[in-house]
Amino acid sequence: MSIRENFSDADMDQWLNENRVTEIECLVPDLTGVARGKILPRAKFTQERGMRIPEAVLGMTVTGNYPTENAAYDRAISSTDRDMILRADPGSITTVPWAIDPTAQVIHDCYFADGTLVDFAPRSVLRRVLKLYADKGWKPVVGPELEFYLTEKNIDPDLPLKAPVGRSGRAETSRQVYSIDAVNEFDPLFEDIYDYCALMNLDVDTLIHETGAGQMGLNFQHGDALALADNLFYFKRTLREAALKHDMYATFMAKPMAGEPGSAMHVHQSVSDAATGRNIFNTADGSPSAHFRHYIGGLQRYTPSVMAIMAPYVNSYRRIVRHTAAPINIQWGIDNRTVGFRIPISGVEQRRVENRIIGADANPYLAMAVTLACGYLGLVDQLEPTPMTTANAHEHLFELPQGLPQALELLRREDRLRDVLGERFVDVYTAIKELEHQEFMTVISPWEREHLLLHV
Repeated sequence: MSIRENFSDADMDQWLNENRVTEIECLVPDLTGVARGKILPRAKFTQERGMRIPEAVLGMTVTGNYPTENAAYDRAISSTDRDMILRADPGSITTVPWAIDPTAQVIHDCYFADGTLVDFAPRSVLRRVLKLYADKGWKPVVGPELEFYLTEKNIDPDLPLKAPVGRSGRAETSRQVYSIDAVNEFDPLFEDIYDYCALMNLDVDTLIHETGAGQMGLNFQHGDALALADNLFYFKRTLREAALKHDMYATFMAKPMAGEPGSAMHVHQSVSDAATGRNIFNTADGSPSAHFRHYIGGLQRYTPSVMAIMAPYVNSYRRIVRHTAAPINIQWGIDNRTVGFRIPISGVEQRRVENRIIGADANPYLAMAVTLACGYLGLVDQLEPTPMTTANAHEHLFELPQGLPQALELLRREDRLRDVLGERFVDVYTAIKELEHQEFMTVISPWEREHLLLHV
């Protein structure tokens, strides 16, 4: 469900008045997952006002630059720097708990002047995929698990990150996976996080300590893909703000510290019949259905081609290495955490697939869109999966791209994904990521200075 299910414009206005809101943060998630937009006084905020921002806001790299001399990009985003019209989604209205004055935040959809959705906006891409399911009478159900690191404040990007100091006055120096005491080291922070999430109506669930030093994980209750993408978008903002309040950083980098495991965004996914609510991954007698096999087949066939979205930065591929918590291939198996697609042991109606490949650094809207797109293509094309893997899948060969340039080339070449995700989205996204990689290649790393300076 959305944060405020079935809210109308009138309901949103009433909620703002009841909560004596004086200021509103009008948010647009960009392709990197960053919150863009404007802050308005309450008196200036109306749907009829038609707030506008340039469409190029959705065409920036994470460093804030724009591709130049790229024909595909220029066909999608006007060179005249025209505006998009923003419209608030009433169901996403919520408080900003860390603000001093009564402040609300609300996510906006982006429209062209003719009233159509901006097709390369992340929310629009996910809506496009969900409509494909709806047209078939299906409804995806997802349940994300998000990992992240808490670190000491780090104001010099040339210095490595360190685990933060907890209540004991000491930082972690050993692996504390599933340790309750290690989580309790940061009780004041997590109490704020849970309080903030309750005030925002974010339906968070289980908190655990992951394998890395200062690495935590949080589960969300399963539900609608768009609503949960909104929740993840809000949660990332919330966690960063809460960490800063406690003199720490919270990071969703896929691989923030050398020698420590990377952070993932595992997405559990199933598909129900929209009319009956029945899980279509089951037959009448409760055994796995052909739909179940085909969904896995689609994930296997198309995931390598969407890795540029599931692993969107150069840093993302430092996580995809053998013999760590991250998968390196597209194998599948039952209760096997070494594969890319794990089938958890569950009741029949809870039969689902867990995509373990997606990084914590992925845009939640786009990550949901592409994993569901892969499954959708498997369903409609009736793709069969490979035989189930029962052993350690890290012993298998790499089946995923090992760098951003290779991943971008696979995405560009896959016409079926262009049809499902949208031609202009793929053009804009690949142009942005290509520029980001070019920018990265201008930086000389400490490893190069250490090992090449005096030895080559």
